[in-house]
Amino acid sequence: MKVALVHYWLVGMRGGERVLEVLCDLYPDADIFTLVIDRSKISAKILKHRIFTSMLQRLGGRQHYKKMLPLMPFALEAFDLTPYDLVISSESGPAKGVVTGPDSVHICYCHSPMRYVWDLYPQYRKNAPFLTRSMMALTAPLIRQWDVTTAARVDHFIANSRYVAKRIKKYYRRESTVINPPVDLQRFSITAQRAEFYLSAGQITPYKRIELAVEAFTRLRLPLVVIGTGSSTPLRRIAGPNVTFLGAVSDPVLADYFSKCKALVFPGVEDFGIVPLEVMASGRPVIAYGAGGVLETVIPGETGLLFREQTVESLIDAVKEMELRIGDFNPNAMRDFASRFDRAHFAERLASFIELRISDAIQRLG
Repeated sequence: MKVALVHYWLVGMRGGERVLEVLCDLYPDADIFTLVIDRSKISAKILKHRIFTSMLQRLGGRQHYKKMLPLMPFALEAFDLTPYDLVISSESGPAKGVVTGPDSVHICYCHSPMRYVWDLYPQYRKNAPFLTRSMMALTAPLIRQWDVTTAARVDHFIANSRYVAKRIKKYYRRESTVINPPVDLQRFSITAQRAEFYLSAGQITPYKRIELAVEAFTRLRLPLVVIGTGSSTPLRRIAGPNVTFLGAVSDPVLADYFSKCKALVFPGVEDFGIVPLEVMASGRPVIAYGAGGVLETVIPGETGLLFREQTVESLIDAVKEMELRIGDFNPNAMRDFASRFDRAHFAERLASFIELRISDAIQRLG
C-alpha cells in the first residue's frame, strides 16, 4: 500500500505528535502531510519521513498558523492524495478535510473536534481581541459547515476517549471506535523521593482553568509549581509567594517534577488527558475536575481524587482530602494502571483496527 499520514500542524511534541510517532512506526514508508512545520521542535522519528507542507508554510504559518484558520480548508484541499491507498488523518486542528481517491481508505484518529469552533467557541471568542472576535463571528459558521461536511469524507473514525466519541456523534452524527492514546512509559519512573509541592503542568490556556489551582493554593498557602507554555501574567497577578512559575521545561526536567510532586492538580476539562497518566506512570496521584476524559483514568482512591464542581472551594476540599490520604496511594499500583495505556498496547489495537478496515475495503472492491 501507499500510505499518507495527515497531521494538522507540527510545531511541538505533544499528545497528538506522540500518536503520529506510533503511526510512523507502523508505516515507516508513509508520507506525511501537514499544514505547517517547525522542524526544530519535531522528533527525529517523524523527520525521517518525507514531509509535505501547505501554502501556509510559505505565508509565515510556522509562527502565525493560529491566525490562519479561515485559510486552512483551502490549504488542506490543495494536497493531492489521490495516489494513496490508505490515508490516516490525525485530527485536532483541521486534518480530515483532505480530498482522497475514490478507492482509498480514509481513517481519522480524532483527538477532538475543533474545540475553538464548537464547544469552546464562546470562551475563545470572549478572550480574543476585538478585531479577532469580529473575524471569528464572520468565519466560524463557515468553518463549522466545512467541518461537518468533511466528516463525510472519512470512512472510519477513531476517538481518543469516550468523551470525544460523544462529541463526534453530537457534531458529525458519526459513530467511532475508542482507542485511547499512548503513554511512553520509558520516559517516566518512580522515585522514593517525594517533595512537598503540588504540580500543575500543561499549556496555559483559558479552558485548562489553571487559575483555579493558583487561587486555591494561594488560599491554602501550600506550595504549587506551574509548568507550561503560554502567558502566565494573569495568573501571577493572583498568585501568592507559595506559587512558582517555571514556564516551559525540557522533557527530562518535566519527568523529574512528575516523579517528585505530591500530586498533579488538573482543574480543566480535557478530551482525554495524557499528563495525568504520565504522572501516574511516575507513581503520583492526580486531583482532577470530574468531567471529560479524566473520568476514564482517574479512579477515586486508587489513582487520584475527583472534585465535582469547577470552583476554587471544591478544589480546596479535594486538596485537603489529599493531604489526609496521600499515604493511601500506592506508586507501583498507579504505574501498573498507566501501563495499560503504553505504546505497545496502543500500536497493537490501532494496527488491528486499520488492518480490519482495509480487509473490509478489499472485499467490497472484489
